[in-house]
This record gives sequence, structure tokens and C-alpha cells, in this order.
Amino acid sequence: MPTESRHRGARRAVAVSAAAVVGAAVLPMGVAAPAQAAGFRKADNGARITAYKWLNKGRTAFDFTVQSPSLGRKQNVRVLLPKGWKHKSRQSWPVVYAYHGGRDNWKSWTRSTDIQKLSRKWGVMVVMPEGANGSYTNWYNYGKGGRPRWEDFHLREVRQLVERNYHAGGSRAVMGISSGAQGACTYPGRAPGMFRYAACFSGVLSMSSPGIPALLMYTNSGNGVDPYAIWGRPVLDKANWDAHDPIHLLPRMRSTRFYVSAGTTGKPGPFDRPDMAPWDIGLMSERAIGPTVRQFAERAKRLRVPITAHIYGNGRHSWPYWKRELHTAWPQMMKTIGAKRR
Repeated sequence: MPTESRHRGARRAVAVSAAAVVGAAVLPMGVAAPAQAAGFRKADNGARITAYKWLNKGRTAFDFTVQSPSLGRKQNVRVLLPKGWKHKSRQSWPVVYAYHGGRDNWKSWTRSTDIQKLSRKWGVMVVMPEGANGSYTNWYNYGKGGRPRWEDFHLREVRQLVERNYHAGGSRAVMGISSGAQGACTYPGRAPGMFRYAACFSGVLSMSSPGIPALLMYTNSGNGVDPYAIWGRPVLDKANWDAHDPIHLLPRMRSTRFYVSAGTTGKPGPFDRPDMAPWDIGLMSERAIGPTVRQFAERAKRLRVPITAHIYGNGRHSWPYWKRELHTAWPQMMKTIGAKRR
């Protein structure tokens, strides 16, 4: 933190002391503050908020930092607040958890879409946690388990912290892009009943489909991690792969309504240059992922799991398409979780 003058430091000390007395009833008005001063409640496993920072003058968005036992380090979470939100209020709000893709971070949804403007039109909170390149799972680590436990971080630590401290409610939706979409379509099966709605844009939804294990291994190797530490070896540890495969989890997800989308052809679409090379990684990715989304949708219909699928053919694995799908899925998502237009 920048060095403060003696007078400024004194004023800050007074503000922090006052916040400690008031407790969780008031969020300090400074740009950033230690969470202990506001008396934030911890998660069941001891995960705690260590700091937060307002992102705008209107105080409609902020980041907070979690000291996470599941990860063994600090990670960040971004929150968008609904109109009428007050820290003193006893009202809880429907909430959307939004997950980013690989090689990105918790800032991606606000950087790449208009989600902040969109969400402000509805009585809904949006929570965007860090996912790093963790593949939205508790890592297998060759059968030894242990850290990182990304599923626990998202479904337990972050959820409990925003519910206990920021009035996030129990009516939940989840959405994601790319690897975040895979997570968004896995978590409702890992924790049945937790999410009423899941929107998954261009995510691998059938991990056992031909060529997909090799694709996931290759992608995670490029992220600088041991790919076999995540779910294990595709053949020898098949039971663990199946336990985290969205299509295998569908029988456990009948209480969740889905929206899934992807391209399938590997050809440029309306948001792409028509002369893009066919070996462009974004085009090749969608060609591999699209069939898994179609398979997931077809099986969901056979199992009578409520689902809307938009298999749009041409189009690259990229934000312009995911932003379009966000706007398409959003009204149904809001209706499902009971968020009202403001």
C-alpha cells in the first residue's frame, strides 16, 4: 500500500477502529480495508475474507480476497451488487456465479462483456471467483487428493462467504465459458440441488468422447501443470474421470435447468474474419467441443432434464459468441432463479 501522511494515517486508524466497533453492520468507506475490521464471518473450514476493494464511486462492484484452506493461498473474487443492496439489510438476493476460462482470471466477465450493465437491470447479485487453470475440480493427485481443491473453494468457501457476509441467497444460477462452462455443467451434479440454472458456453460436456481426453491433457500441459494430477489418467483412473464428467452426471442434475451452446464446424462465423486459417486454435477448439455439447443435450432430453441447446455451427471459440449467448440465456436464467427486473 502507498505510504500515507501522518494525518491521513490517523484518519484511517480512526475509521478502522470505528468499523471494528460497529462490526459487520457497516462496510468501511475506504478504498481497501482489512476484513477483520468489519467482523466478517468465516466459512465452515476457516476460509476468511482478508481484504476488499470498491471498484467504482457508486459502490456497485467490489473485489474481495479469500485466504483459502482448500487452495493453501489467497485468491480473489469479484462481486456485482443489485440495486437496493444494503449491508445492513436482512434481504437476500438471487445470485449468479460466473466462471472464467483457462489462462484468464476473475476479472474476465467484466472485462469482456457488459455483464455489469446487464445485471443492474435485475435484482440479482453476480459473483465471479478466481478459477486459475484449476479445471474446476478437486485435483486427484494420483489418488492422494489434497490441494488444490477448486471445487471446495467455489462450492463451499466462496458460497458460504458471500451468503454469510454479503446477502447472497439460496436461489442460485451458475454459468461459464470454455473450462468454466465445463465447471458450470459439472457442479450441479457434484452438488445436486445447489443450482437451479446452469448456462454453459463452449465447454467440454462429454469428457470421454473420442479425442477429448487427449485434448484436455494437451491443453492442461500447455497451462504449465501436470495434466495427470487433475483427474488422473484417462484409462486407469476412469472412475474419477466419470465422476467429474458432465454427461455422466446428468442423472443427478434433474433439478437444474440448462442452457448449452457451441459451434461445431470449425469455420469462421459472423464475428470472425472470413479468411481465418482453418488451423486457428479458436476454430479447432470449437470443432472438437461442439459435438460434446450436442451429445450432452441429446442425453439430457432422453433423461428429461430441462435443457435449451443452441448449436450454432460456424463460429470461433471466443468472447463475441459467448457474449451473444449470455444475452440469449439471461432472461430464462433470471426467471428460473426468481430475479425481478428493476
